[in-house]
Amino acid sequence: MSKRNSWLNRCLTPKTSLPIQVIWSASGLAWALLIGLWAFLSYGGVVPAMFLPTPGAVFDAAMRLARDGTLGPHVWASVEVVMVGFVISSVVAVPIGLMMGSFRVVQAFLEPLVNFIRYLPVTSFVPLFILWIGIGLEQRVSIIIFGVFFQQLVMIADVSKGISKDLINASYTLGSSRADAVLHVIAPASLPGVLDTLRVTMGWAWTYLVVAELVAASSGLGYLSLKAMRGFQVDVIFLAIAVIGLLGLITDQLFRFLRLKVAAWAQ
Repeated sequence: MSKRNSWLNRCLTPKTSLPIQVIWSASGLAWALLIGLWAFLSYGGVVPAMFLPTPGAVFDAAMRLARDGTLGPHVWASVEVVMVGFVISSVVAVPIGLMMGSFRVVQAFLEPLVNFIRYLPVTSFVPLFILWIGIGLEQRVSIIIFGVFFQQLVMIADVSKGISKDLINASYTLGSSRADAVLHVIAPASLPGVLDTLRVTMGWAWTYLVVAELVAASSGLGYLSLKAMRGFQVDVIFLAIAVIGLLGLITDQLFRFLRLKVAAWAQ
């Protein structure tokens, strides 16, 4: 009994590390409860099949689309859109965000415009992007960039602002120039926060994917979902949603792993 109380106390104590077995068990329990609830509602007939397919029906749809070669190209098309848009956005946003957080004049110049644009709904720009860019990969990538870029700027600027000024003053004392302070003090110290920002905004990129592919697309998981909706194929819609969630989970874990490798000192 005392051992059980000890485990319970550790689990309920903030910031306390736990064995990996406990962490994996808690994660597995969450998935088991979710799938169990889904199975109860669908197999039990609580929710009609036309609104909520069974897990077996979604699995059968995945096998069917994988066998006939339909699923793979749609998955790859969505991965391409998200990755191209996210990489372009990040490559530009990281240095500009660091400059915004490091130099007050850059912040004063960019912040009002950035804060205005980042509150604009991405969906309202879809017709404009089609008009300006046309229909194709470029239009879908532009939606991802627009949805992610300005959020990244603000979050990375906040990370840079949070760097202790004592570190910068210490570098000046040791003979660093202002450029050295930015490149060798602010940028490395901001690295963990920047990686966390990229991890969070990657999730947003996956959510904007459906917006990008619902209009004027001929491939991708969003297009597959829209096509399935027209045919009342709810199992395929759930499959597309599940695949997007799985891809998002994979990229999230990749960023976690990257942070552990390149910024282990910040754990």
